[in-house]
Amino acid sequence: MGEITVSAQRLDHLLHDPASTYGAPYQQAYADLVETHRGQPVAEIVPLLRAAADAALLGFTGTDPAEQAEAISTGARYEPRVRVTGS
Repeated sequence: MGEITVSAQRLDHLLHDPASTYGAPYQQAYADLVETHRGQPVAEIVPLLRAAADAALLGFTGTDPAEQAEAISTGARYEPRVRVTGS
């Protein structure tokens, strides 16, 4: 299970917040990939996850995209640990 660190000011970049004007939360990109890439090779999914994280201005540890891609590919449940920082 990966760990995602995100600042409190950018929590809407990770999770959908109806009060936010930010339009591309990572949560939605991940959900879209679950719908469209289940059963696809991990190596095909990893760059898409990295691009989504970059677009959302999120920094993941080196193993996070691979773990998430494996879960998407196999249909396994993925539960990240999210650390929210004050800055």
